[in-house]
Amino acid sequence: MNVRRRHISAVALTAVAALGFGTLTACSSDSAAAGDTGTFDVVASFYPMAFLAERIGGEHVHVTSLTQPGQEPHDLEISARQTAQLEEADAALYLKGLQPSVDEAIGQSPIATKIDAAELTALEEHGTEAGHGEEHGDEHGHEDEHAHEDEHGHDHDHEGGDPHIWLDPVKYAEVAEGVGKAFQKADPDHAADYRKNTATLVKDLEALDEKFRTGLANRTTDVFVTSHAAFGYLAERYGLTEEAISGLDPDTEPSGARVKELQKIAKDDGVTTVFYETLVSDKTAKTLAGDTGLKTDVLDPVEGITDHSRGEDYFQVMEANITALRTALGAR
Repeated sequence: MNVRRRHISAVALTAVAALGFGTLTACSSDSAAAGDTGTFDVVASFYPMAFLAERIGGEHVHVTSLTQPGQEPHDLEISARQTAQLEEADAALYLKGLQPSVDEAIGQSPIATKIDAAELTALEEHGTEAGHGEEHGDEHGHEDEHAHEDEHGHDHDHEGGDPHIWLDPVKYAEVAEGVGKAFQKADPDHAADYRKNTATLVKDLEALDEKFRTGLANRTTDVFVTSHAAFGYLAERYGLTEEAISGLDPDTEPSGARVKELQKIAKDDGVTTVFYETLVSDKTAKTLAGDTGLKTDVLDPVEGITDHSRGEDYFQVMEANITALRTALGAR
């Protein structure tokens, strides 16, 4: 695999250092207006960023999430009201490369503190067909690996690397540590709380990492098939091979050749399950499963929490993912 790493720059750390945080419970389920809340106002781009805000900021910061529960974050279109929220907020916390309209809005916003989580860990290149890209080449849709223009005309450019870093507990912990340090510098009056909250979150993520390692040991296959290529970091962390129906963006359509290739992979590698996710149509996954006699199940990229999620927060859904993977991979 060609791995392209991007490290934290001094400029990024300086920019990050001006932040504070807020309570997700008050804002992840609605779009409460930022500003004049009596706390440090942070606009978070989508759930994994807002979750970090809740855990690290605690009671000291108010967070507004741009992406609503049930909304597919890749498809988010920033509204005029949300643009105004950005202008009124003290800080923005986002993940550049995942949501083009967010990147554009934050780039044009006068907001003083712009925190890009992608600058707090090393990004890597993960292709549409993990482990098979070089062997099969571009005929299976590899041209969509880095960029895709959606129906709104946005170019989904992933040349900086795969943005799905929160699905690797180790990388997510690296981001948490960077954000925590930034909060301590930005709001020294509450530095002790930010330090304590960050340490607790990192410890919880280390425990989750261990649950993945032990839970997926003694498996009968390393290969899993999923609806879109969100799990590249998770697969690499735990020695798995992700075979994605679509690319890094869930709205790309697989070619006929790619579908045939997946059918062959499923047979050759003992795949039992085709995974789909809660925020994206399951039609293609279920069609592939039906054509190959495989089962279907949910592997949730935790891009948002809804009533259909297998848990109420990041940790509960990730533990449900461990259970689903254990069954699919034949772990004992």
